[in-house]
Amino acid sequence: MEDHELYAAIGEDGFRRLVAAFYRQVPTDSILGPMYPPDDLEGAEQRFRDFLVGRFGGPPRYMEQRGHPRLRMRHAPFPVTPAARDRWLQLMHVALTDAALPADADALLREFFDGVANMLINQPA
Repeated sequence: MEDHELYAAIGEDGFRRLVAAFYRQVPTDSILGPMYPPDDLEGAEQRFRDFLVGRFGGPPRYMEQRGHPRLRMRHAPFPVTPAARDRWLQLMHVALTDAALPADADALLREFFDGVANMLINQPA
């Protein structure tokens, strides 16, 4: 499966299930929870969902509303250490399992998330 085919394969519902499963875990997580403003979890969830939808072939809502993702710049204020990366990936892998996406979609997303999470590390351990 190619990146641009993912949206056609899982649609809005697949991305909604995935991102909701991830954000259900965030508020109580000792590493990631403090990085997310509790009064804007819903907004963070929407932005992440819109980013993924646009990145994988769906409507470009994120780009229309916020411009280029500039992921490193947007994450610069947060201490993305190797431990934070590992925890983010742990929660995302749980979310992928919970979302029960088709195997090829799951594999594509795991590879994407692993690469992006490594790229976003901005502080040593």
